Amino acid sequence: MTDGPVARVLLPAERRRLWFEVGLVAALSLGQSAVYAIVRLADIVSRGPIDQAQAKLNTSQSPRPGFDLVYQLLGIGFALVPVLLALYLLTRDDDPTPLSRRLGVAGDKWRDLGSGTGMFLIIGAGTLLVYAGGRATGITAEVQPANLGDHWWTIPVLLLAAAKNGILEEVLIFGFGATRLYRLGCGPWTIIVSLALFRASYHLYQGIGPFLGNVAMGIIFGWWFMRRGRLMPLVWAHFLIDAVGFLAPGILDLVDFA
Repeated sequence: MTDGPVARVLLPAERRRLWFEVGLVAALSLGQSAVYAIVRLADIVSRGPIDQAQAKLNTSQSPRPGFDLVYQLLGIGFALVPVLLALYLLTRDDDPTPLSRRLGVAGDKWRDLGSGTGMFLIIGAGTLLVYAGGRATGITAEVQPANLGDHWWTIPVLLLAAAKNGILEEVLIFGFGATRLYRLGCGPWTIIVSLALFRASYHLYQGIGPFLGNVAMGIIFGWWFMRRGRLMPLVWAHFLIDAVGFLAPGILDLVDFA
């Protein structure tokens, strides 16, 4: 990380507090998802071949469109609460550098968008290849990314869901997780690989193929963040990947060779 906090020896009490914060934030969000994904994968495997299973995203919560919209918005809003907690904890660090600079969200926004778009094109193409290969070899479930029905609010909600995923995952994994691990004295590649495996773990409910694909994505994202120290390109890339996947679900059918 180019603009990380100055390395210093932490007192035992400080180390315990930082590890507790990492565990707390993980347990409230992505770590919880990882545990459920592992259990879900075990459930799928115990029932039959993985490629016969379905992984449904953005599912309807009510047969009544008005209430379904309310449920969707509540789910998106509450999912971002751990992000606020992580940002609050970061503001309590003894680092005079503004948080926006520490996380790499201030500066040239158009350049960040351009970098994010470039990563989206590379990783998006790779995601399709990994999905196709996983379906062909029987190690990936059928992913159905949009299951909200045809309503006037469907597209806006799917875009909000994509934005939520980009903000939630990248802020917690790199904005919080990487900076905390760096402060705890972990080396760059230890951080990159461990967070890539963590990212992949909460996608296990989709099968082994998406797990491997997310490891690769996590390594690319991690290398970028540790080298450049900028978070926004990763948020943009993640948002674009999910937005295209949610709004053009048929694109997965084009590469489904199973």
